[in-house]
Amino acid sequence: MNVAFIPVRGGSKSIPLKNIKMICGKPLVYWVVKAACECEYIDKVYVSTDNEKIRNTVINFQNKSNIMNIKVEVIERSEESASDTASTESAMLEFAKKYEFENIVLIQATSPLLKSNDLNRGFISFNNEHVDSVLSVVRQKRFIWKEDVNSFYNAMNYDIFKRPRRQEFEGYLVENGAFYITSKKALLKTKNRISGNIKVIEMDENSFLEIDEPSDWEIIEGIMLREKIRKNDVVPIKMFLTDCDGCLTDAGMYYSENGDELKKFNSKDGMGFKILREYGIITGIITGEDRKLNKRRAEKLHLDILEDGCEDKVTAIKMYCDKRGINLKNVCYIGDDINDIEALKVVGFSCCPQDAVDKVKSIVDFVAKSKGGEGVIREVVEQLLKLGAIK
Repeated sequence: MNVAFIPVRGGSKSIPLKNIKMICGKPLVYWVVKAACECEYIDKVYVSTDNEKIRNTVINFQNKSNIMNIKVEVIERSEESASDTASTESAMLEFAKKYEFENIVLIQATSPLLKSNDLNRGFISFNNEHVDSVLSVVRQKRFIWKEDVNSFYNAMNYDIFKRPRRQEFEGYLVENGAFYITSKKALLKTKNRISGNIKVIEMDENSFLEIDEPSDWEIIEGIMLREKIRKNDVVPIKMFLTDCDGCLTDAGMYYSENGDELKKFNSKDGMGFKILREYGIITGIITGEDRKLNKRRAEKLHLDILEDGCEDKVTAIKMYCDKRGINLKNVCYIGDDINDIEALKVVGFSCCPQDAVDKVKSIVDFVAKSKGGEGVIREVVEQLLKLGAIK
């Protein structure tokens, strides 16, 4: 039995909770879980975490995918193996002592450029006779220098008098940290992720990057978008719905001296809905409130749907989908509080403002940087355009 082991702790210092931070519309860890699940040689995928938010996030996207629901299991990671000073091997050994398997592939969540075919090639190499371990590498064509005992510097991997052209230079191989394959027997014996006779699998040179700092994030997301790594996951959006208070507004209730109720909306969201109309997307508000203010705002925005005083948002969304002949997976919904959770679970692309309650933030596909009433709709629209979900 071959298993994938993906350790994701909650204590990242450079980027807090980076393993579930959204990248290309999905939590970071989603991309490696997806690659592991699609690898034909992996029987089971274990995500090991010490953090409840990470656990809930993985369970949420796991439940939305048949193959993930079958292959993925989220397991506990002890405080000791998740500390700042603990090695990855300590988490692997902790896992190996509790679970039965024959071979293990360690996969790092910080390598979202990993593809299932990379893992397939890794196991094909690992299954060859006399091979004990396999790791992923990238070929780098850079000239390396090192300081000597006299504080002068010398070239390490080329002759300075015969400087090779790039196309003639073999370069050198560098670990990219994406995956490591070994047997349970070897892991327990050596207490190391690789040992014995080792083979390597070369991955695309872009995969040299791992996400450790915010700048890495921007570069890798740009690569993912250009290469359309997630193109098969992007579902076209045909209906765009949102809650009102806390999404279109800041959830504040304002009153004049005469007792008139006031709400503050954001003009950026008006532009967001205008863009959606230009793409032929059906737009609407689904809200538990029944206020004339909401009706006037919906009319001002030229929305197709206003379902106010709604006590059952899931039923309402399904009703409008049936009327328009639209599948739930082609619906985007934005909500901010616990009464939106069930609706967020049934749609294809779920979103929330930055100041949504934690239970909502832990289950949605996209958490906006904007707070409610500060342009959330416009930000979500831009994200959908970036992902190619609106065409």
